[in-house]
Amino acid sequence: MNRITPFLKNKFIITSLIFVTYIFFIDSHDVFFISNQKNKLKELQTRNNKMKKQLSETKNVLKKIKNLDYLEAYAREKKFFKKDEEEIFVITYK
Repeated sequence: MNRITPFLKNKFIITSLIFVTYIFFIDSHDVFFISNQKNKLKELQTRNNKMKKQLSETKNVLKKIKNLDYLEAYAREKKFFKKDEEEIFVITYK
């Protein structure tokens, strides 16, 4: 106990402990805030990558649609367009 007491009586050590505690836990930009922000950043980066992939796919489809044969096939398959006197049955699986 006597070894610990001089250690705790040192005002620099006490001040340092209080400062470190404040910085890590009490400050508005504490450890928890920073970790949450890093998680949000990772999530946004993955969403950004997905959007870039979707954008490139859409650009490829737009390039292909300039061909009229592909335009008709795309309209029939993806948008369920039909010709006159024709019926379309859509089968979905759950």
